[in-house]
Amino acid sequence: MQQLTARWTSTAGTPLGGVLRMAARGAGAAVAALTVAALHDVHDPGALCPLRRFTGIPCPGCGSTTVFIEAGHGAFGAALLANPVTVVAGLGLLVAPLGPGRWWWQLPNLHRNVLIGTALTISWLWQLHRFGVVLP
Repeated sequence: MQQLTARWTSTAGTPLGGVLRMAARGAGAAVAALTVAALHDVHDPGALCPLRRFTGIPCPGCGSTTVFIEAGHGAFGAALLANPVTVVAGLGLLVAPLGPGRWWWQLPNLHRNVLIGTALTISWLWQLHRFGVVLP
């Protein structure tokens, strides 16, 4: 096991290491999506978001679980429509080991916070539109 750990550590920062880390993240996301989809098929708990459950107003993260459920069923278009910001963020996390991750951490905190705030605002507007809270 130590030999495997040493090999994994030695590839950090190399192109091969980036591809291996991307493959590991992709495999983990695929397992999570398939598991969530299978659990959802057995038992649908309804809306998991407390804000949406009690007020009917979706939060910016609404649809994120649906993204995994739809991806687990192979319905990637439906996953994209459930929450496009979650899909883009997930793809960003997937490819981060190939170089974009370094770009993100080199940004000043203010710029990262503005990007996160903008993404949350876009996501919330999308969810309000999707659930019919805002006029089309």
